[in-house]
Amino acid sequence: MYKILIVEDDERIASILYDHLHKYGYEVNAVEKYDQIKQEFIEKGADLVLLDINLPYFDGFYWCRQIRAVSNVPIIFISARTDELNQVMAIEHGGDDYITKPFHLEVVHAKIKSALRRTYGEYSAAVHQEAQVMELGGLYIYPEKFEAEWQGRRISLSQKEFQLLFIFVKEHDRIVTRDELLEALWDEIEFVDDNTLTVNVNRLRKKLGELGLENAIATVRGHGYRFLSNWKDE
Repeated sequence: MYKILIVEDDERIASILYDHLHKYGYEVNAVEKYDQIKQEFIEKGADLVLLDINLPYFDGFYWCRQIRAVSNVPIIFISARTDELNQVMAIEHGGDDYITKPFHLEVVHAKIKSALRRTYGEYSAAVHQEAQVMELGGLYIYPEKFEAEWQGRRISLSQKEFQLLFIFVKEHDRIVTRDELLEALWDEIEFVDDNTLTVNVNRLRKKLGELGLENAIATVRGHGYRFLSNWKDE
């Protein structure tokens, strides 16, 4: 039974989410102390977090970063902020997905199922079975830790960033289409904004840049992306 933590200060919305998810067999908890969200997350041991942005004390972006400091569990933002900037910020701060209010409960459930499947289901098992540690020209990928290392420097990756890097390394020098990536990262692609993929790719680019691999991911306009490996002989 997966555990879901609801971080929503609107009691009516929190209650609706609680009842709906509990009906599907999830163990659901709601945050009670909004100045201690990170501590409650640790104590309750959630497998997935539903996180609002407008919260007392600190906003959801802050708490997303706090949770990311200790865990790579899926974080899905649910917010009344519908503008693209806030959706981009949610992903930039470590979120995996974004749902706008008002929402359909079945859409929420579909996104939760997709996130859980990608994190704990078949995809996760396939990654660990295929390679405990992947290596491409001195770039090491650590599936157990969601980390990558290049020339002695190491970075931590979110779930989506790691999934992207895993695919890029596996398919290096081949064009991987946007549709392929969308289908690999999200099961319910009809609910995914295409911009979400772009933001995640840009986040991965930025982190690879921190390792010194600024140009590893090339955009092939009209098609997708290619992970270049010509840096491996540098």
